[in-house]
Amino acid sequence: MRVCRRAAECGEGMQDNLQVNMNEFLPLRDVVFNTLRQAILTGELKPGERLMEIHLADKLGVSRTPIREAIRKLELEGLVTMIPRRGAEVAQITEKSMSDVLEVRRALDALCVELACDRITAAELEQLKEACDGFEAAVKTREVKKIAQADVALHDIIVRATGNQRLIQLVNNLSEQMYRYRFEYIKDSSQHGRLVEEHRIIYQSIVGKDKETASQAAKTHIDNQKKSIIRQIRLDRQKE
Repeated sequence: MRVCRRAAECGEGMQDNLQVNMNEFLPLRDVVFNTLRQAILTGELKPGERLMEIHLADKLGVSRTPIREAIRKLELEGLVTMIPRRGAEVAQITEKSMSDVLEVRRALDALCVELACDRITAAELEQLKEACDGFEAAVKTREVKKIAQADVALHDIIVRATGNQRLIQLVNNLSEQMYRYRFEYIKDSSQHGRLVEEHRIIYQSIVGKDKETASQAAKTHIDNQKKSIIRQIRLDRQKE
């Protein structure tokens, strides 16, 4: 069994589109967990969305047991919260939770670009250039998923170029949580031009082995992301 990439649509009525693809390699409970998790991380299940066991079980064609197990695991990851007399809901994106994750990622990204300045190979530099071009092409499509995937691919090249397995592991551990915030940021199309420019600066700095500029660009990259998401969180709060 493996997860369908397009796991769910937003809103209680739109959970009707939840679906899983099956194969023989994963237990059903893992398929359900991964499906719901992917839907939350990509914003297809919205913050505050109720996760109703009976409804989800019906739409996914499974019993309530794997749904219940998946919700429990998602709660442990902080992606779901249990509300008294209401049940399970997709966790809200709060300024505190977002700041905690981006604070750590900011430091790690700065370290990654500094190490990449020294260690990146000619082949990886070419891959990074292609990734920058690929990101620009993705931005022109205005498709959020494509842009997010291109952004992840670009940053993954830099992380791998460090050659530091422990650092790679730390970044990977944060990646899934980062994806949720990255998705929120990329949905703001007014920031796309800035993102393209920031990627170019980081790339050129690594080419020139300019650690100071690369590190500052990586930090600015995260700082701008944080500002944009906070702005969106506050706008959403005003609409409530």
